[in-house]
Amino acid sequence: MGGGVTEVVLLAAAVGAAVSGFFCWLACRWRMKRLMKRLMDMLDQAIGGEFWESQFDESMESAVEEKLAHFLKSSILSSKRQSEERDKIKELISDISHQTKTPISNLLLYSQLLEEGSLPEESLPVVMELRKQTEKLQFLIISLINLSRLETGIIQVKPQRGNLEELLKAVERQAVPKAEEKKIFLSVQAADAWALYDPKWTEEALYNLVDNAIKYTPEGGRVEIITVVYELFVCIHVKDNGVGIKEEEQGRIFRRFYRSESSEGTEGAGIGLFLAREIAAAENGYIKVKSSVGAGSCFSLFLPRG
Repeated sequence: MGGGVTEVVLLAAAVGAAVSGFFCWLACRWRMKRLMKRLMDMLDQAIGGEFWESQFDESMESAVEEKLAHFLKSSILSSKRQSEERDKIKELISDISHQTKTPISNLLLYSQLLEEGSLPEESLPVVMELRKQTEKLQFLIISLINLSRLETGIIQVKPQRGNLEELLKAVERQAVPKAEEKKIFLSVQAADAWALYDPKWTEEALYNLVDNAIKYTPEGGRVEIITVVYELFVCIHVKDNGVGIKEEEQGRIFRRFYRSESSEGTEGAGIGLFLAREIAAAENGYIKVKSSVGAGSCFSLFLPRG
């Protein structure tokens, strides 16, 4: 008799414990679902660019909510500050571009008028140097503005599928005057190739490579532009038989404002190669260089085929 009562008591206790555990599990599950919903609401508000803090208690779940709330609030504030700074930079770049365009254009115009006028023979070299330095200043400012716009996201590179023939023709038209001035033979071997690239920005990147080759190739030299199609990429090689680059410098030439000792006396600001690499990277492409001192260089621009 006593054993039967004991069994009933134990069974009742077990059932009570099971029921109590079940309700505890339901309560924990409800609290967890409520916590997850609040966290999801916080994330949705943050993604939408708006967030407001709620009231928190002293529980562990509330402590997690509070930390996440502080993190999201600081992230949104940081994002807003970055947006405001980007707008200020955009406005500043626009002002610089606008304020410098007219004076530089006037300097070029006046120097051209002076060259065409009746000047003493000894004054002509001075005027020609004035025009040359003004053109250099114009190139530097345009390059800096383009670089700033690209780095701050004001202008975005937008690759699209296109044939490279028109790109190569545009670069050739730009490069011919400088090549002819130095009596450099410029050849373009275009292939019927298609790639993903932004026409405007890729033209600037490729022209920077060609212009660089012309600068560092002695008078009477040779610059070749050769297109090679691979499985995943189209490669545009820019080869010259110029002064070449030391091996230890080849990893540094793409740095912003880097100027080699061997470039002394040659025009440049150390921006062209850096800008070209940034443009290639934005198009999911890249640039490689092979060079030997005294044997010339080969810069290779790789563009994805899609």
